[in-house]
Amino acid sequence: MLKAFLSGTRVLDMSQYLPGPFATRLLADMGADVVKVEPPAGDPLKHLNPQGQPGTSPFYAMINAGKTVLTLDLKTAADAEAFADLVAGADVLLESFRPGVLERLGFSNDRLEAVNPGLIHCALSGYGQTGPDRLTSGHDISYVSLSGGLAVSGTAETPTITYPPIGDHAGATQAAITILGALVARGRTGKGAYLDIGIADAMLSWQGPGLTMPPDRAAGVINGGAACYNLYRAADNRFVSLSPLEPKFWANFCTAVGRPDWVERQGDPLPQTDLIGEVAALFASQPRDHWNALLLSADCCYQAVLDYREVPDHPQVQARALVHQADGFIDVLFPAYVDGEAPRPRTPVAETTADVVLAAWQDGRTAHDAAGSEPVGAIAR
Repeated sequence: MLKAFLSGTRVLDMSQYLPGPFATRLLADMGADVVKVEPPAGDPLKHLNPQGQPGTSPFYAMINAGKTVLTLDLKTAADAEAFADLVAGADVLLESFRPGVLERLGFSNDRLEAVNPGLIHCALSGYGQTGPDRLTSGHDISYVSLSGGLAVSGTAETPTITYPPIGDHAGATQAAITILGALVARGRTGKGAYLDIGIADAMLSWQGPGLTMPPDRAAGVINGGAACYNLYRAADNRFVSLSPLEPKFWANFCTAVGRPDWVERQGDPLPQTDLIGEVAALFASQPRDHWNALLLSADCCYQAVLDYREVPDHPQVQARALVHQADGFIDVLFPAYVDGEAPRPRTPVAETTADVVLAAWQDGRTAHDAAGSEPVGAIAR
């Protein structure tokens, strides 16, 4: 069962917006008791509503589902002492301050280690804790830009912003993976660890193939330069994706559309402007439903490009049962089946106090159980 993976693991989350909270939601999905410690003003994401509606942002409720939230002002002696007590009882601390901020608040690495030698402290920041850009401000596209990956993504004329934010999710996933490794190591040695995770570093770690053999934008095999790995517009202005990289799948596609003469052209020099144009003209001759009927069963790595309104009703999505209607938003559950069991819906984010959390931990209970599951704020509808 998924929730058993990290049952008994206590996590303090001092992060905001997306990367850190997504990382700790992964841990909460696996059973960790995640307590989100926010400053008096709260997480700015709480009021980020693109439709301008009042109440708690659905994004905040979504990314913090399964967690317990409390407020502390570390600039006050009482709250700093309460935070130290929480650190003493925690297994993991994840924070996303700029380098040096937590130390200025009175919690240097040395103090954290003294309070809890077994603590796994994960500092998730934009550019990491060292280097000339360590204090530079940035957001997702800043880090993707630095990695080189953005330069080769998009059309020949311009790079394209990805959605959802790919760097934020890469950094979050890297943080969660590294925390899990540190927990395993602590199980052997009893020692905690200090983890320095940069979102830019996480994106950079994906760029080995590009750094080894850099493609021009829209000119490489898998970034738009090949006919067998591309996006095409159908007659009804809908899009389809085609990715038969293997010769057998390409041959299946060519056979299905009645163009056996294209089979031997898969290896044409890149960028395959002429062949791409011919395939594009073919797809433009019929609506997307025509190509779905012809190619979905042709074993040629074809798929319609769905918009968000279509996704929940797709038969494959329905069968996997990961899309869940929550209170005010559509949630996507942890994408793993364990021993054949599907992931369960997340409980709502709940509010509590440090005293309640500390008492629950002393009694061997989770903070979330002690706080109950009343949702934070009123979700805008």
